Order: sequence, then structure tokens, then C-alpha cells
Amino acid sequence: MEARREHNGREHFDPLAAVRPAGAADDGGCDLLLSGTVFQDIIFTGLGQRPEPGTEVWSQGMGSCPGGVANQAIAAARLGLRTSLAAAFGDDGYGDVNWKILESQEEVDLSLSRRFAGWPSPVTVSLCVEQDRSMVTHGLPAPLSGSELIGTPPRALAAVADLAEEAEPWVLAAHGAGVKIFGDAGWDPSGAWSAKRLEQLGYFHAFMPNQREAMAFTGTDNPWSALYMLAERVPVAVVTLGAQGAMAVDSESGEEEWVPALPVTAHDPTGAGDCFGAAFIVGCLAGWPLGDRLRFANLCASLSVQELGGSFSAPGWGDIADWWHRANARPERQSSQWLRRFAFLEDIVSRVPDGALRRSALRPPSSALPAQH
Repeated sequence: MEARREHNGREHFDPLAAVRPAGAADDGGCDLLLSGTVFQDIIFTGLGQRPEPGTEVWSQGMGSCPGGVANQAIAAARLGLRTSLAAAFGDDGYGDVNWKILESQEEVDLSLSRRFAGWPSPVTVSLCVEQDRSMVTHGLPAPLSGSELIGTPPRALAAVADLAEEAEPWVLAAHGAGVKIFGDAGWDPSGAWSAKRLEQLGYFHAFMPNQREAMAFTGTDNPWSALYMLAERVPVAVVTLGAQGAMAVDSESGEEEWVPALPVTAHDPTGAGDCFGAAFIVGCLAGWPLGDRLRFANLCASLSVQELGGSFSAPGWGDIADWWHRANARPERQSSQWLRRFAFLEDIVSRVPDGALRRSALRPPSSALPAQH
């Protein structure tokens, strides 16, 4: 099947072309189904320190963009997955801008989403300090749940769902229809880390917590032990390690891998985990070996953190191809361990069209543009 397709005047690269049945791209379904909360992210970067009580701290840069579940929706769509999002949107200015960005700019299907009069858009303020971040969030419960928005899930190859104490009806329905469910954890501010949540992993194909979440869930004191405990419950267990990379066990294939992170300078970590997750899902659906899935996910996350702008920093296939060509142009390329680790990209990049999506070509509305001072 042809890996290139035209849509809205853009030239897209389809990473699933080799495995997608003929005609599947036009069957009315989607590759990835997402449900969750869309936040208005306001991101402050370049902070020398976190503000102390009664003090004011100036940042070197700031940006505004759709956040929350929109991070992963944008990351997946830019990587060529047909992405459908079920979410509530307010009828305020933030809701207007975020709907327009997701539907028109990022080409995310919003047919399962709804606007609600009088419901304020949730907002998160993110403070980026020393390659990490702290957040302050305000929001009210959505008028409808994900299951109420979705109803009967559409045909999909994969879906992402929160690991809750009780699986939502739409998750159960999607699982019953053969959809591969990928699980997100999210930080538990109560500190309870209920074991009932882990019992729901029987409905999931993969679970992708970070090391703090994984250790908290399993009651272990190191990420390796946490990974092995999770691998007993779910076919594909992944634990992300931040600057140390990521590790995973695929019990279906018998693979076990640890892959280091790329050595990069992180300017804005907002949304990096969502880029990692979207890229890992691409690799899973494309049938790549576990190590290549992790390497690709690490690469997309590393490309994301080098840019300012939260969800707007998610790379497209044009950005990935540019990285590959730059890496091959370096004099030390023959002896580069990094290049050998990413050799699997050579054939893939050779099929990426010159006009493939690049994040620099996307121009969000002026009210959502990241601003630097």
C-alpha cells in the first residue's frame, strides 16, 4: 500500500501502510481512539528557580497550547495515525481556540467531542525548572463522561485509556471488539495507588507508567522490580526513566529491552511523555521489534523537549527525516553508536516524502503561539 497520502493539501506519510489492509484507510474507523480532558496549557520556561511564597519569578519564555489528552492526540496525528478524540470543550475562548487547532490545524477527528455552554475550559499552568516541571491546574468535572461521549466505540486499531479502579464501559466495549488498549497512569495525589487499578490491566494490551508511578503502584523500591511485576499482569509493560531512557518487557514476543535516552538539552518537557506514548503505539501497530519501538519513542520524546511549546513541539515525519539526515551527515557517523541503534529508520525514512509534515510549517492562531521574551 502507498505510504503517502494527501489530505487538506498536505502530503502525509502513513507509517502503517505496510500492514494496513487495502481500503482500511477509508473505512470510517480510526487508528487511535483517545478520551480525556483537554486543558489549556500555559507554559513558563527558563525559570531559574521555583517561586517562593511572597516572591515573583520572571521566565525567559512562555507559550500557550492545547494540553492534557490533546498532547497525545496531536503527537499521534503528526506521526500519521488517524486519530479520533472524545472530549468536552467549553464555549469560552480557550475552547474555541483548542477546537480549531485540533480539528483544522492538527486534523484530529472531533466527531465524538462536544461543546458545552457555560462549562469553563480546564487550565494548567506549567513551570519548567531545571529540565523538570511543576503544575497548577483548575478545572470542573466534564458534563459527560468519556463513555457517554463515545457510546459504541468506532472501529479502531488501538485506544489509550486511564488506568482507573473500574474500567469505563467504552474501554470494556473496545477491548471486547479487539482494540488494543494502551494504559496511562497519571500521578495519584492522594498517595493511595489502589491495587484495584492494577486489577484492570487484564483489559489492556500495554501499560506505560513512568518510574515513580510504576514503583508507587507495585510497592517496589526500584524500576526493574516494578517492571517485572507489571509484566506479570499485562502483555507489554513499559517503564519510562526520564534522562535514563526506557525499559520494557513484551511477554507476547519474549523480548526484554532497556534503551538509553538520547543526549539532548531539554528546554520544555511538557508533553514529552505523550510523544513517547504515541510513538510507541506507532511501533506496536507497525509490528516493529521491541527495541526499535523504544528507540523510536525515545527519539520522538527527545525531539519534543528540544522545542518550546508543549503539544506544538511534537515532531512530524519531516522532523524525523531531517534528524536522520543530519545524523548521517556528521563526520563521525561511521563510528556512531547512536546511528547504528537507529539503523531501522533508514528504510522508513527513504519512503518519507519531501513534503512530509514538519512542526515548523504549522502556524497556530496568534493567540496560541508560543511567545519568547
